[in-house]
Amino acid sequence: MEYRDKLVLAPMVRVGTLPFRLLAAEYGADITYGEEIIDHKFLKCERVTNESLGTTDFLERGTDTVVFRTCPQERDRVVFQMGTSDAVRALKAAQLVCNDVAAIDINMGCPKSFSLSGGMGAALLSKPELIHDILTTLRRNLDTTVTCKIRLLNTRQDTVELARRIEKIGVPALAVHGRKVKDRPRDPAMWDEIADVVSALSIPVIANGDVFEYEDFKRIKDATGAASVMVARGAMWNASIFCPKGKTPWEDVKREYVRKSILWDNDLKSTKQTIKEMIMHYSCLEFPEGKGVNKCDTIADLAKLYGEEEYYNFVLSNRN
Repeated sequence: MEYRDKLVLAPMVRVGTLPFRLLAAEYGADITYGEEIIDHKFLKCERVTNESLGTTDFLERGTDTVVFRTCPQERDRVVFQMGTSDAVRALKAAQLVCNDVAAIDINMGCPKSFSLSGGMGAALLSKPELIHDILTTLRRNLDTTVTCKIRLLNTRQDTVELARRIEKIGVPALAVHGRKVKDRPRDPAMWDEIADVVSALSIPVIANGDVFEYEDFKRIKDATGAASVMVARGAMWNASIFCPKGKTPWEDVKREYVRKSILWDNDLKSTKQTIKEMIMHYSCLEFPEGKGVNKCDTIADLAKLYGEEEYYNFVLSNRN
């Protein structure tokens, strides 16, 4: 994996599934992270080749529940992001998927209570020895690229010190979210503190935080000196943010996402959640469209809601 001058889709729970990753890539994303998947959950999965879709599926054992789905089209850019608090468990989970993805990334920035209570995500930021153990174990035992994503610590010095320790482990890049654990998405990202990390390291730093327009990619790179830029909400609301020619109207992006969700047989829950995130940003869930999405019980219902019944029937008739 090359990490310089790249536009990167951030990991987003219930959003970063296969259809959305492919959509972002079509608009110009160079690297696409999947949603964070917890190692405990992934170890309960079995790898299955889905001949009908042409995908590799990781199914919860004994069920048809898809935990992670990927395909050859994204093999060279998809990053599997894992939540973990144990090196041995992380390695076992990574070994299941490492040959199907471009890189494995360890989430060290999630501030949600479920991550913190399990010693995962941002809880790792205060455990540099465990970070070293996890990353070293993965790097020694995998041929796949291994990276991690952190957020800012309480002081600039603490952030830089941790980043330096991570660099010494030998990871080829480090993603930094410009907010602290206590910060909320509405709080401005601290690009100047990302710049401190960039100045201290020789490996590429991927800057993340407050990128909402294509022009922001250059702004944050200029402000931080980062090698690459990662975007979350800006892409979730309109995946065409990656396109240098300008954004496509969100209604068109939304419709293309629906079509890709049909084509790749995406999970209904994640499909609805992604559509609702778009609607909440540009419109309102209390309007007829939002209420219609909430009422949908199947992908077929969504296809009907968005006038894609013919496409839905065509896709189903052409599956093996």
